[in-house]
Amino acid sequence: MSIRHGLLALLDRGPRYGFQLRTEFESRTGSTWPLNVGQVYTTLNRLERDGLVVPAGEDDGGHALYAITDEGRSELRTWFSTPVDRANPPRNELAIKLAMAVGSSDIDIRAVIQAQRHHTLQALQDYTRLKAQALVALEQDQNRDDVAWLLVIEQLIFQAEAEARWLDHAETRLVRLAGAIAADKGADLKDPKQQDSAQDRGLRSALARSRPGRR
Repeated sequence: MSIRHGLLALLDRGPRYGFQLRTEFESRTGSTWPLNVGQVYTTLNRLERDGLVVPAGEDDGGHALYAITDEGRSELRTWFSTPVDRANPPRNELAIKLAMAVGSSDIDIRAVIQAQRHHTLQALQDYTRLKAQALVALEQDQNRDDVAWLLVIEQLIFQAEAEARWLDHAETRLVRLAGAIAADKGADLKDPKQQDSAQDRGLRSALARSRPGRR
């Protein structure tokens, strides 16, 4: 998330002070990514250092205002027109957790997946409820902040739906791979506990063989 460009976008609508920027940022995003005032002023100082904003006096309440510069507007337009880079995707804690679970001999991988699925589906229900509230607010008052919040909530819904599908896919792939490995070894797996243990061992063995450089 670019706090830097988010603040520039707000300043493009006119001079503002730090707490006002924080309030408007959280209003626009439905407080999905809360900011503290320290973050705001740290970012403003960096923007001023880079020539993208300048001090703009004070308002009637004595608050120090900041205004965007022409360089800042140019930076903002470039940000809006440039696709978000996927060449270096952000670290995903869930993907890292599953990757580490696969390599851990005493971790029930499917239990990890099931626990996450429960949490993800609960979050999806919460997001859906928030979307309903956002739609009601939008019907009552065609406010651009309500539209912005709705877009953020819908993105979170799509993200949670995709995560749930990925978890289903991951569990299916792990079980099938482990089962195939057990079948190749001709294991007699009548005991479900023995089957689970053999599947996990076989899965880790297959994954180790499939890593780049290991043929």
